[in-house]
Amino acid sequence: MSKDRWSLRNIYLYLVCLITLIMVIVAAVNAVRATVELVYPDPGYGYSVPAEKGGTSGMTQAEIDKQNAAQLEQSRRQAVLNLVGAAAMLIIAGPLYVYHWRKIETERPAELPEPAASA
Repeated sequence: MSKDRWSLRNIYLYLVCLITLIMVIVAAVNAVRATVELVYPDPGYGYSVPAEKGGTSGMTQAEIDKQNAAQLEQSRRQAVLNLVGAAAMLIIAGPLYVYHWRKIETERPAELPEPAASA
């Protein structure tokens, strides 16, 4: 019966389970990371404006604040997109894993246990 356990079909089922399990783990990690980015966004890197001869920059404080707000909004948008992508991967890979693992489990009881070796 050991031959049946390593049939081409069972190898396929185990490989699909392995690949989808890895996908679920990666998606879960990405979902946690995107959630953290959403709650605690990247402050970004401010671009310094070269000072003019008089020692002032060419931008007003309102323009600088507007630029920082746009950068924060872009960071949040990217975090939401990452979270949606991770959720989509979980929604697709999770059920595929469960389906194939159940196929393996339902076929396992049909196999007879190997006889114990006599001493």
